[in-house]
Amino acid sequence: MLAAAAILAEAGQPEVLRFWPQLSEEERGSLAAAVEQLEPAELRDHCRAAARAAALPPGHEPGPGPHTGPQALQPLPPGVVGSAARAQPAELNRWRERGLQEIGEGRVAVLLLAGGQGTRLGVPYPKGMYDVGLPSGKTLYQIQAERIHRVRTLAAERTGRPCPLPWYIMTSEFTLGPTQSFFSQHGYFGLPQADVVMFEQRMLPAVGFDGKVILEGMGRIAMAPDGNGGLYRALTDHGILDDMERRGVCEVHIYCVDNILVKMADPVFIGFCVERGADCGAKVVGKAYPTEPVGLVCLVDGHYQVVEYSEVVPATMQRRNPDGQLTFNAGNICNHFLTVAFLKAVAWEFEAQLKPHVALKKVPYVDEDGNCVKPEKPNGIKMEKFVFDVFQFSKNFAVWEVLREDEFSPLKNAESVGAKDTASTARRALLWQHYRWALQAGAHFLDHSNNRMPACTQLQETDDPPVVCEISPLISSAGEGLEERVKGREFHPPLLLTE
Repeated sequence: MLAAAAILAEAGQPEVLRFWPQLSEEERGSLAAAVEQLEPAELRDHCRAAARAAALPPGHEPGPGPHTGPQALQPLPPGVVGSAARAQPAELNRWRERGLQEIGEGRVAVLLLAGGQGTRLGVPYPKGMYDVGLPSGKTLYQIQAERIHRVRTLAAERTGRPCPLPWYIMTSEFTLGPTQSFFSQHGYFGLPQADVVMFEQRMLPAVGFDGKVILEGMGRIAMAPDGNGGLYRALTDHGILDDMERRGVCEVHIYCVDNILVKMADPVFIGFCVERGADCGAKVVGKAYPTEPVGLVCLVDGHYQVVEYSEVVPATMQRRNPDGQLTFNAGNICNHFLTVAFLKAVAWEFEAQLKPHVALKKVPYVDEDGNCVKPEKPNGIKMEKFVFDVFQFSKNFAVWEVLREDEFSPLKNAESVGAKDTASTARRALLWQHYRWALQAGAHFLDHSNNRMPACTQLQETDDPPVVCEISPLISSAGEGLEERVKGREFHPPLLLTE
């Protein structure tokens, strides 16, 4: 207890031990161990920053924004933006070949941000373990693992030799154990176990509006992951950058777990960024409508940044170019390219400059009598950093615009919450995509009378595709290589195309 008490006294948080006499020996040991992992000065600064944020009016919390002034907020320069829809086939093929070459030579790794819990989904396990209801029953983790298999195969065909493609998975205290067990139970989905590297991001105490650490139990501090921007400290905490160097990795594809359409180590994106000499890159999608609540990739005071939609005034969101396109149209999808050299610079030089974002949360707590309370309104603050906050440090930034229907359908909400970003919308997006792939490869579908069904390729967000068609990522990760399997053939749906 002495060490824990000294840490808390220095941090100005002695109240954390107020229930100490009432705790069992096991509870005391657990609480002391948790406290001893905290650095006093960091804890003191963390709590003070949270208290300052709580004292500010709504919408004025510390962080990168707001940046609504006409001089501060500027659209992306055309020179940094490439587009999958507007690029010429020869360009796409060149970038794809360059990306496959990089992968084949072992210079690429994939890094998954998987520290969040499935709270909004209403499940007690990590999002990656979620089954959205596909005919195959595959979870997000399995889909992503099989896409890694496929891109490894394509790169091996390109280079003529087997290629490694390490998969780094950043978890949190909440998700590490279940994720490790899930991968172990499924044999790492056929990937080499040594190439699946899991590591844990830091946890930070939740803080009340009075600047005091919240106890969720008499002997338990309320903790939360430090945001996906905690990646940069976790990379050094666990020696991940050293591991990348040992493997010869030079470029990293970073993404969030909940996007069912994510392209793993997308060769086109990698080739595009490498050819441009980018140290940092971002995939974006065009906004569906001016006020869509997505972050904007743009320039702020001359630096690249993601600005939250809530920090942009309506007039700015509605601005259009002479051709009618939205001026601020680059929607962030948390899908990034970073070189290892840039990651090192961020981890060792710039990480301390990142400003935490403030999230007001309903944090269960114990009152002064030790009773557990579930608040009905926000009572605490969680401070977190975002992975894209490092764009400002890039010396050569690149943006790759992709089509939403091809690459972005996040899974965030339970079906009971609404019709957006749910298991239904994610499943529908994947089945529409695979149906389009099958048609483009020359497949035909028959109705109950054995008549060919007319092709329907227009995505209707609220409608299911006319037939159910699921294609294993082990066969195709982006619609490639399907002609030899389906061209000219007729199928009675549902079609589940497997190896």
